[in-house]
Amino acid sequence: MVEISIGLGIFLSLVLSETLGVTAGGIIVPGYIALYLHEPLQVLVTFFVAILVWAIIQGMGKVMFLYGKRRIVLALILGFFFGYISRNFIYLPQDIGSAAVIGNIIPGLIANWMDRQGIIRTLSVVLLTAVMVKLSVILLFGGVLFE
Repeated sequence: MVEISIGLGIFLSLVLSETLGVTAGGIIVPGYIALYLHEPLQVLVTFFVAILVWAIIQGMGKVMFLYGKRRIVLALILGFFFGYISRNFIYLPQDIGSAAVIGNIIPGLIANWMDRQGIIRTLSVVLLTAVMVKLSVILLFGGVLFE
């Protein structure tokens, strides 16, 4: 079901990008977020890290030249770094869940698109597309929730 989620996420991302002109935080992001919708803490931590990365990039952009590949690579590296910290240094009780970010590059991709199209628009489209992916997978597999 992972492959189906990623594939549907790519397809729906492309459809929204072409019809509405908004991108869901990178073309693979909605599929990965859909896989973790049953873990809201991880989704929230991922969005928090993406906003943190976005804020750092905004601040650094005021004191140095950040554009093009440099900006994207910095977003990916910072997202990877904070994701590593969330996975290896933040421990929560089992009943609360995991505080690890989703994926290694997902927060950086989301932050990159926040930089391009704004925080609210990016987060809204990511959540909308992820829910559409999750619903589509549930319908395709006869109502089976995947976790």
